Amino acid sequence: MPATPARPELGPRGQTDALFGHSFSDVHEPWRTLFSTPAFAPQPHLDFIDRVELTYRRLHDVNAAIDDVAKFVDDPRRLAAFHEWAGAVDGGLAAVAGIHYNLFLGSLADHGRSLTGYERLERIGTFLCTELGYGNNAAQLETTAVRDRDGFVLHTPGPAAAKFMPNTSPAGGPKTGVVAARLIVEGADEGVMLFLVPMDAPGVRVRLLQPRIGPAIDHCLTTFTHVRLGPDALLQGPQGRFAPDGTFRSDIGNRRLRLLASIARVTIGKFCMSAAALGGARQALALAVRYAHIRHAAALTGRNADQVPLWSYRSHHAPLLEALATAYAATLLHRTTLARWEDALITPGADREDAEIHAALTKAWITWQARQILIECRERCGAQGLFPVNGLADYLATIEGPITAEGDNLPILVKAAAHLMMGHEGGSPAGPPPHTSPVDPDFLQYALRQGEDLHRRRARAALRAPAEGTLSRWNHATGPALRLAEATAARLAAQSLLDAARASPSARAAGLLLTLHRLLAIGLLVPRTGDLLAAGHLRPDHIEQLHAAREQALTELAPHVTTLIDAFMIPEDVFARHPIALPDWDKFVERIPAALAGPAE
Repeated sequence: MPATPARPELGPRGQTDALFGHSFSDVHEPWRTLFSTPAFAPQPHLDFIDRVELTYRRLHDVNAAIDDVAKFVDDPRRLAAFHEWAGAVDGGLAAVAGIHYNLFLGSLADHGRSLTGYERLERIGTFLCTELGYGNNAAQLETTAVRDRDGFVLHTPGPAAAKFMPNTSPAGGPKTGVVAARLIVEGADEGVMLFLVPMDAPGVRVRLLQPRIGPAIDHCLTTFTHVRLGPDALLQGPQGRFAPDGTFRSDIGNRRLRLLASIARVTIGKFCMSAAALGGARQALALAVRYAHIRHAAALTGRNADQVPLWSYRSHHAPLLEALATAYAATLLHRTTLARWEDALITPGADREDAEIHAALTKAWITWQARQILIECRERCGAQGLFPVNGLADYLATIEGPITAEGDNLPILVKAAAHLMMGHEGGSPAGPPPHTSPVDPDFLQYALRQGEDLHRRRARAALRAPAEGTLSRWNHATGPALRLAEATAARLAAQSLLDAARASPSARAAGLLLTLHRLLAIGLLVPRTGDLLAAGHLRPDHIEQLHAAREQALTELAPHVTTLIDAFMIPEDVFARHPIALPDWDKFVERIPAALAGPAE
C-alpha cells in the first residue's frame, strides 16, 4: 500500500513565504524547532494536577529559549508567532505564557516598571481583571483600592467582585498579579486602574476551580480582604498618577477610557489568541489531509478488492480544501491586521480606534473559523479523530478558550458592528467594468463588498425605524449589523489572500493562492447570491458560473494539497506524535494497541 509522498524539509518556498513572510527563520523557526522536541510531546494520560505542573515546567523551557525577555515582550509579531506554534502543541502553555509575557510583563513594561526577577520566572505573572459578575463590562467591576497615607487597601466588597478564573494557584511557583481595581481617593471614584499584588500576600484568598474543558490551567476564584499595598503598587501612567504632593491627576477625563488605557495589552492579546487558534487549525488540517491519503475505502468498481484513498472522493476532500482556503486566508488576515495595528501605533494622526476595531473583527472571525475547521477535520477522520492521542479532540476542546479570552467574541463583534454600521469602512464600492467575469478575483471582491453594503443599509434602516427606546432600536438593528461585521471580516480575509497571491514572485505559488482565493470567495458569496441577485449585482447566469467555478477550483487544488499543507512547515517529529499521521498504514495498525487501547489487562 503506497505511503504518503515524502515532504521536503524546507517546504514549498512560495507558499511558505506567503504565509510567514521573509522573517520565518528568525521569528517562527525558533518556536517551530523548540516545540518539536520531546519535552513538548503530548502526555494525555496525566491527571489534571500533573498536567498543570507540566504546563509550568514547559513555561520555564520557553523562558530559557528567549534571549531577551524585555525585547520579546515589546515585539507583538514575536509574541503572536510564539502563540501560533504553542497553540498547536499545548493550549495550556499558550494561555499561561500569554498571560505572563503579554498581560503581566507587557503591562509592567508599558507603565515603565522593571521586569527584574519576573523575566527569570522567579515569580510567575498573572492578570486579574474579570470578576464573577463583570466580564466584558469590566468598567463596572467592584474591587476597590482605597488610597491612604501608607499606600492602598485592596478589597473585594462582595461575591460578584471575586476575580474569576485567573491562574493564581501556587502551581508552578510563587505568583504576582496585575489586578484591576477601582481607585478611591478621598472618597472619589477615579476609575479602574492596575495594581501589582503578590498572590501570597496576607488577605489574598485563592480557591482552585473545578477543571473546565480544554487544556489544564489552574483557574481560580480570587478575593482580597483588606490587603495592604505599598505606595508603588499602582501602575501609573496617563490614565492616573500621584503628584509629589499626593494629589491624583489624570490626562484622561473619562473613567471608561482610563480603564481602556490601563488594559491596552488586551489588544495584543487578541492577536495572540487568534494566533493560537490558527496554529491548532493548521495542524488539524495537516493531520486530516494525511489521514485522507493513508486511509482507503472501496473504489467505485463493483469489486470488493479495489481500494482508493479517501482523498479520491470529492465528498471527502471538498470540505477539507474549503477549510484549507479559509486557513490560508485567516493566516494572511492576521498578518495584515497586525501590520495595520502596528502602523497605527507609530503613525501620527492614525486612527487607532479603527485599527483596534479591526483587531477585534480579526480575532472573532479567525477563532470562529478555526472552530469550524476543527469540527470538519475531526469528522473527516471518523472515530480516529475522537482519540486524544491523535490530537484533534484536544484541539476542539482548546479552541473554546481563545473564543472567550481577551474579549468574548460576540460582545466584541457587537462593538465592531456598531462602528462599521456608521460607515467607517466607506460607502458603496464602484462597480467593476461591464465585461468582467463573475469569477474574476476583482469581481469576487466587489461582490463581497456589495454584500457588506446591503447589510449596512439594512442595519441603518432598522436603527432609524420607530421603536420604544434605545435598546429596542438597537435590538432591531443587531441582526444585520452583526452580519455586516462578519461579512467585513470575511471580505478582508479574502482580500489578504488575493493580495498575497499578487505579491508572490513565484508563478506556481501565485496560481495556487489565486485558486484558493476563488474557492474561498465563492464559498462566501453563494449564501448571499439571492440578495445580490435581487439588488442587481449578479445576473442569473452568474450563479451557475460561480457553482461551476467552485467545482473547477476543487479539481485544480486537489492534486496540490500536499504542497499547500507542507507550507505550514509542521515538523515530522510533530506528525510522528500522532498515529493518525503515520505514512504507512501497517505501522499505524501496529501502534493501535499501545497508542489507542493502552496496555492489555
